[in-house]
Amino acid sequence: MAVEVKYRDIVREIALDHYGYVSTRDAVEAGVPAVELPKLAARGGLENVAYGLYRVPDVPPTRYDQFAEALLRAGEGAYLHGESVLALFGLADVNPRQIKVAIRRRARPKLPAFIELTQVRGDVRTTFYEGLESQSVADALLECRGRIETERLLDATRQARAEGLLTTAEWQRLRKGIRS
Repeated sequence: MAVEVKYRDIVREIALDHYGYVSTRDAVEAGVPAVELPKLAARGGLENVAYGLYRVPDVPPTRYDQFAEALLRAGEGAYLHGESVLALFGLADVNPRQIKVAIRRRARPKLPAFIELTQVRGDVRTTFYEGLESQSVADALLECRGRIETERLLDATRQARAEGLLTTAEWQRLRKGIRS
């Protein structure tokens, strides 16, 4: 019985760092046997979200939870891109119906309708915002040209600069790049 409490505590600690979610792989790396997760779920200590992905129900929700879930469902190396990066920061007044997730490898995971998966080729620079792997704000703003009107993108660029999300060089590059 004492071991179960310890496993639950370990799983909860992992979940606190990942917006309430814990993957089987993360749990195993932390010393929790994979067979323990379904047992914890059966007793109500975890909710099974998808194959190999669980949520600790008593971790308080945040506005980043669905982004975290989308990345975890898409798998290792997945990152937020395009409008989803802008939505993360409330830029350009976007509210996409789907969270746009890019992956570098070929994959066909079964995903819920709220996730749009895109395979990208080549070397892509990513960064982390709020612990979530993401395309940079500057690159996301450029990627949204043609899908979001120019004035909204320019306003978003000014807002991102004011919030410290863009360097001076990025800001200058964007002011020219968004108009072209």
